[in-house]
Amino acid sequence: MSTNPEMSEVDLTRLDLMDSRLVREGFPHAVFARLRKEAPVWWQPIRAADRRCIDPGFWVLSKYDDVQEVSRDAELFCSIDGPTIGHVPGMEGTMLVTMDGEQHTRQRKIISSGFTPRMVGRLEDQARRWAGKIVDDALARGRVEFVQEVAYQLPMHMIADIVGIPLADRKSLFDLATRVLNPGDPDDPETPARHAASQVEMFDYAQKLVQKKREDPQDDVWTVISNAEVETEDGRTARLSETELNFFFFLLTLAGSETTRNAISHGLIALLDHPDQLETLRRDPDAMRPAVEEILRWSSPVAYFARRATRDTEIRGVKISEGDRVTLWYPSANRDEEVFEDPFRFDIGRAPNHHVAFGGGGAHFCLGANLARREIAILFEELLARAKEIEILERPKFGVLGILNPILVIPSEIQVRIA
Repeated sequence: MSTNPEMSEVDLTRLDLMDSRLVREGFPHAVFARLRKEAPVWWQPIRAADRRCIDPGFWVLSKYDDVQEVSRDAELFCSIDGPTIGHVPGMEGTMLVTMDGEQHTRQRKIISSGFTPRMVGRLEDQARRWAGKIVDDALARGRVEFVQEVAYQLPMHMIADIVGIPLADRKSLFDLATRVLNPGDPDDPETPARHAASQVEMFDYAQKLVQKKREDPQDDVWTVISNAEVETEDGRTARLSETELNFFFFLLTLAGSETTRNAISHGLIALLDHPDQLETLRRDPDAMRPAVEEILRWSSPVAYFARRATRDTEIRGVKISEGDRVTLWYPSANRDEEVFEDPFRFDIGRAPNHHVAFGGGGAHFCLGANLARREIAILFEELLARAKEIEILERPKFGVLGILNPILVIPSEIQVRIA
């Protein structure tokens, strides 16, 4: 079944992607369908004064090929300012998503060193156990809020297992992560001061955890990453600094959990909207692998990443000046009519399915892509094996994080009956 967006109401002359009203009901696919058709390289001025933005505006790339091209050219489009259009002083070059070149390669090598085949195998076993427990708990209650009580639980517990967070700390840390993320919503009442205090609390926890792993090593990924050393291009050995580890903890805890949670939540809605495909998954276990790829394409849990042009260039004949901010819109690229046949049709058998839900390739391709894929597959495998009936009871609700957060909008509440 196709669900093509209605473009007739979209007026590009009045379009303002900074307006949170655009995403109150989810990602604005109709807007981006119009942009792909009429203005695939489009300038969005930042009209409202905002001290968090240092640029007068940003370019919006909505086509698949452009997103891939910019993603794969880190020399021409650098990541030094991070993935958001907002400006966070002092963040330049401090974390994986604000690094390029040798510095970025060094950090990726150190982080990758923690994910040995033995550790990955153990994480998969842990994911299966967690998914079974999460689904069983939901079945025992009968009615659950799926986003927080099911979809959120698996990636957060997996991240906690990776980092080695004690069970006793997890609920408070999960709540803290939610507080750090949610103030991006323009309607959220939390004050900037309270938000800043939550961020400080997160960094304080990360710093103490790193210190503990170095003083008392454990058999977990975070211990390996905290102590790993790699040889740099000049022949020296180096390991991540405490600041780098603190920022990676922040990135892993927030981005890693939210994106997988969003994909699982969108996936449930899509599967229940297409009961024939849900039944295919129940009958044919081999259908899960392509289904996960379609869930990722369909959900595109990260809305955009930003880059900065390092010199004058052109995209589709449009002049991009040195220093301009350029944004790559993944949900739009994943609905590009020139790449995906009938792109507004959810199809778990879609092939080929070269989506860009994990980025458009290149040096910044998501490190956690394979783990996220396995978490999504395992959660739905356990859910469909244990639950015979799943029903959405109310219209799903969405939470707006604001344009300064690259995730932009999330499913915030899905009331479900499960039996």
